[in-house]
Amino acid sequence: MKRTDLRNVAIIAHVDHGKTTLVDEMLKQGGTFRENQQVEDRVMDSNALERERGITILAKNTAIHYNGVKINIIDTPGHADFGGEVERVLKMVSGVLLLVDAVEGPMPQTRFVLSKALSLGLKIIICINKIDRPDARIHEVVEEVLGLLIDLDATDEQLDSPIVYCSGRKGTSTLTEGAEGENLIPLFETILSHIPCPEGDDQKPAKLLISAIDYNNYVGRIGIGRVEQGVIRTNSDVVVSDWHNRIQPYKSKIANLYQIEGLKRVPCDSAAVGDIVCVSGIENINIGNTVSSPENSEPCEFVKITDPTVQMTFSVNDSPFAGKEGKFVTSQRLRERLYSELLKDVSLRVEDTDSTDSFKVSGRGEMHLSILIETMRREGYEFAVSTPKVLFKKEGDTLLEPIDRLVIDVPGDCNGSVMGAVGARRGDLVHMQAIGDRMRLEFDIPSRGLFGFKSELLTLTRGEGVMSSIFLEYQPYKGDFPRRKTGSLIAFETGEAVTYGLFNAQERGVLFVSAGEQVYEGEVIGYPPTLGDITVNVCKKKHLTNTRASGSDDALRLIPVKKLSLEECLEFIADDELLEVTPKSLRIRKRILNHELRMKARFANA
Repeated sequence: MKRTDLRNVAIIAHVDHGKTTLVDEMLKQGGTFRENQQVEDRVMDSNALERERGITILAKNTAIHYNGVKINIIDTPGHADFGGEVERVLKMVSGVLLLVDAVEGPMPQTRFVLSKALSLGLKIIICINKIDRPDARIHEVVEEVLGLLIDLDATDEQLDSPIVYCSGRKGTSTLTEGAEGENLIPLFETILSHIPCPEGDDQKPAKLLISAIDYNNYVGRIGIGRVEQGVIRTNSDVVVSDWHNRIQPYKSKIANLYQIEGLKRVPCDSAAVGDIVCVSGIENINIGNTVSSPENSEPCEFVKITDPTVQMTFSVNDSPFAGKEGKFVTSQRLRERLYSELLKDVSLRVEDTDSTDSFKVSGRGEMHLSILIETMRREGYEFAVSTPKVLFKKEGDTLLEPIDRLVIDVPGDCNGSVMGAVGARRGDLVHMQAIGDRMRLEFDIPSRGLFGFKSELLTLTRGEGVMSSIFLEYQPYKGDFPRRKTGSLIAFETGEAVTYGLFNAQERGVLFVSAGEQVYEGEVIGYPPTLGDITVNVCKKKHLTNTRASGSDDALRLIPVKKLSLEECLEFIADDELLEVTPKSLRIRKRILNHELRMKARFANA
């Protein structure tokens, strides 16, 4: 059976190439919103963090109608750390819109997702976006995309994919290079003609493959997936099984069935082959499960998610300020929250440790874990995290480490210093290309070499450098290199930081705290320009005498402090430090807070 009234398509692209903006325009022109309806920009980025960072983290589903055909559109994340979302979402669709920026061209994440789509044999529509930019280099970008397809061993049919030229901001598309479009009809027509209809046997026992999970306080866990065969109905008895045998098959019942219309979930009684639906009522439903009719409970094959490459330890906050700012502070609440995240995020791993107060959390990259930390922080959790570490593998006697493909765009006069900095982190230059007055440099670099590199790149390029990376493969260990070039300024005692103490401390280096802030013994309050830790007393007040008036402190001028973001804190912390995360504060501290005990431990390990 062919569903000629249906198309399932995913949009894949790199960060900031305009996926979500284009989907907004498709929704508007597909009639999802009334003409007089106020629509906020980037409606698909529903998560507060997504709006702030301008990136898509979770895969979203929506649907539009055009000429009697329902087009299910899935917006996928464009960041390498959320690639786990992309892989499983591709199982739901028959084709992809490959969206490429007309200035930047294909980037590492484009390569990663495209290789996944090609290996699944999906049909591809090449969509060159942002053609209205004055610095657009449309013809060169088309050549780069075709070159990428050849590199990835695309078939002749995939190389012959149609090309649509779009401006997501203006809501226009055209099939002719250099022409001005009027609307998105050429794009809609290309989707209908090139993306295959879903096919399957509606007479066979029903099977639904779950590719995403949502949670609702009223109905519990909601499984989202595509009907692979048969017809699935509300209130029907089903068997839940798993391709990778992670669970024993068990019986359940579908309480509610929803189809996606625009941005809403609409209840329905049944869904046929190819429909993307949401089901509720199945208690422990998980990503990768197959929901089947009892007469044939064989699970459907499911994409194996790539293993994590970075690990951190999450532990209960035991600093002197513990429990003052957070709502959830106990190890039990921390454990529950981390394990509940596994229900939604297939790329994440959580393990218990020998201590009941700490847990090992592994993810696809530093950004993947930082998004989890920021989300938990906003929910009211208080905890401490260790420095990120890469996960090594052993093959015989050889130690292997994860290697990333790093792409950097820098001004032409900065490429020498950038190449030197990447070389010091054991990176190898594999490709170099001039684009106007800028240079694009490609390196193969150990994943651990990327920790802390972003801030160094911005310093070297006067804030103009742009970098992105993607996991490449495991290679033999490339040797040690220093991760940090500075030590730490450490608070000597607990108390309130005062102007007099800070004025003396700022001569030693850059400070993170300002006058009036509470600090505690062992807290990192800045960094010196050299290696080695220095203990400073920022709580030290000036002794008053008849000739020393307290008001003369006002004349002391303090240099503005440096406030670190979450990512900068994770890049900064050393192996003997922790990052204390609370809803209101981010504090870096030594694992051993007491100065004397810290010195004893250092000499004992020397």
